Amino acid sequence: MKIGLGSDHAGFDLKGFLKTELKKDGYEVIDYGTKIKKSVDYPDFAEKLARGIQNKEIEMGVLICGTGIGMSIVANKFKGIRAARCCTIQDACLARQHNDANVITLGGRLLGQELALEMVKVFLETPFLKGRHLKRVKKIKKTEI
Repeated sequence: MKIGLGSDHAGFDLKGFLKTELKKDGYEVIDYGTKIKKSVDYPDFAEKLARGIQNKEIEMGVLICGTGIGMSIVANKFKGIRAARCCTIQDACLARQHNDANVITLGGRLLGQELALEMVKVFLETPFLKGRHLKRVKKIKKTEI
């Protein structure tokens, strides 16, 4: 699976860790930045990753800022993106099962590396359940401009 990673300065270290670990697990990873640890604006990197999904460069994405909230807000502005800010493994699982989320957003200042890695793996490996949830996801898609 080809996935994208993006972060601002607050998520830079966690992004680097996740990139290394996901590559070890056989994922093809595209890094949408930031490439430096100095202060940058998170909307720039959320947009790059969202456009990567829209252009079919990647299938799913991981965005990291200080809390994950800002990245989630920006990513969800883009058609076809269903970004879920997750704080627990259960959040990551349910975001996929019930919402068919294609981007997980994480708080680089809130999560330890191992928990974040486990959450990302669960997110990437959990299928969408469809069933009664499909009707709801279709309604979400209808609201997109």
